[in-house]
Amino acid sequence: MLWRYRDNADAGRFHICRPMTVVQDTEDLLAVWMAPGTACVKPVLADGTPVHREPLSTRYTKPRRTTRDQWFGTGVLKLARPGDPWSVWLFWERGWQFKNWYVNLEEPRRRWSGGVDSEDHFLDICVYPDRHWEWRDEDEFAQAQRDGLMTDARAAEVRSAGRAAIAQITAWRGPFADGWEGWRPDPSWRVPALPQDWDRAPDRLRS
Repeated sequence: MLWRYRDNADAGRFHICRPMTVVQDTEDLLAVWMAPGTACVKPVLADGTPVHREPLSTRYTKPRRTTRDQWFGTGVLKLARPGDPWSVWLFWERGWQFKNWYVNLEEPRRRWSGGVDSEDHFLDICVYPDRHWEWRDEDEFAQAQRDGLMTDARAAEVRSAGRAAIAQITAWRGPFADGWEGWRPDPSWRVPALPQDWDRAPDRLRS
C-alpha cells in the first residue's frame, strides 16, 4: 500500500509517497512497515537542494518539486488508529536496538484503494524507551503559521491533538504499551515497488 502526504501549500498535489507492507489492518489499527532501501518520493527545492538544508525563514516559500529517492538506514513501523490526528512511528538502531517512538501529528488518514492519504501538521512528539517525551519541530510549526500554511485555528487544533497524544503517553496506553518495539518483519518479505502513477487521484475514499 502507499502512504502519501499532500503538499501543505497545494492540497491537490502529493509530495511524499512511501510504499509500505501491511502488517495489520483491522478496525482498531493499521500497522505498516517501510523497509530499508524502499523507493519513495520526497520534496526538494526546485534546484534539488534537500528541504532540511534550506534556512527555516525560506524553507516553505521557495519553489519545490518532487524527486525519487530511497529510504536509507533502518526501516520504520507506522501505527495508526482510525480517526486519530496522528500516527506513531517506531525507529530502531542497527541490530534492532529500539530507539524511540515518534508521534507524527497529521490529518486523520483517508483510505482509498491504493493506500492512505494525509497531510502533515509540522509539529511532532518524540517518546523514548524510558517513557519521557518532548515536543519536536516547534520551530517548523511556528514558521508554517508565519508563512500562511496553517491558520491560527488549525494550529490550535494541532496543539490540542498533541496534548491528547501526550495524555496517552503519560498514561502509557496503546500503542506505546503494546509491545510493538519487539516486533520484527518477516525476512521473506519483498520490498514494495513505487508505482509510476504514485500520485494518481485517490478513488473510493473512505474513513
